[in-house]
Amino acid sequence: MPDTPDRLRSRLDGLLFFPVTAFAPDGSLDTTAFRAHVRARLDAGAGAVFAACGTGEYHALDLDEYEAVVAAAVAETAGAVPVVAGVGHGTALALDFLRRAERAGADGVLALPPYLVKPSQQGLLRHYTDLARATDLGVIVYARDNAVLEPDTVAALAALDNVIGLKDGIGDLDLLQRVISAVRTTHPGLDFRYFNGLPTAELTGLAYRGLGVTLYSSAVFCFAPDLALAFHKAVNGGDDAGANRLLDGFFRPLVELRNQGRGYAVSLVKAGVRLDGLDVGTVRSPLTEPAPEHVDALAELVARGRALL
Repeated sequence: MPDTPDRLRSRLDGLLFFPVTAFAPDGSLDTTAFRAHVRARLDAGAGAVFAACGTGEYHALDLDEYEAVVAAAVAETAGAVPVVAGVGHGTALALDFLRRAERAGADGVLALPPYLVKPSQQGLLRHYTDLARATDLGVIVYARDNAVLEPDTVAALAALDNVIGLKDGIGDLDLLQRVISAVRTTHPGLDFRYFNGLPTAELTGLAYRGLGVTLYSSAVFCFAPDLALAFHKAVNGGDDAGANRLLDGFFRPLVELRNQGRGYAVSLVKAGVRLDGLDVGTVRSPLTEPAPEHVDALAELVARGRALL
């Protein structure tokens, strides 16, 4: 049985894993390779699996493929850790994906920004409220791009029983601190969860920790789990010297490499999984593969990072 929202809230801990979605050479979905990817990272210590989200090319999946990916994650985890599925697009289509996530057995959903338009706070509140009221699953709202949520909007969403948290992909710490304060004062004692959702979240991990935000999604965990886990242990264990050593020697250069190409937050990660020994295929359009020299640079960077351990 899927987790209740309260149980999901309590189980979200550790390093959050956002698997890539595997495709076969002919471009079709490869659930066998996907399950192998999920199994390897479960064995490495993933705290939760966020399937068919941004790193998993949610945007490129049709409804049937999406349901198959979520179902594969649910089957492979077998309840060991929660499975959260991405849900996006406009409200009507997001509800279709939500129903598929429920049918596939997901424990919760990550509500991605609505497609294309830049809504008002009232519109964003209505969108996420409609999603939350359409399901009994726990809902995490993802603030990024066109979904910039003001403190009062987040406080209103936190009043809904199954909205359990906010993933911040904006990176405005002043705004996030005001959001945290608004929810804390409006709903005293509520265990509302906050997540650092920036690309390569490790780079801002120390800053977010200062706000009390220790949960984050790690793209690096997809292809170099030892490096991701070492940083996670350092930053949450107060070993700032160890965290800074990895920041200076691996994560900052990784971000600089990632910034050399559009879509590298997904395609370079997928290349990293292939470098790690699992053929998960290439990215689907409109994304493109990273340049060969950048893949070589990634391999060298991972080797240098591991030397730091």
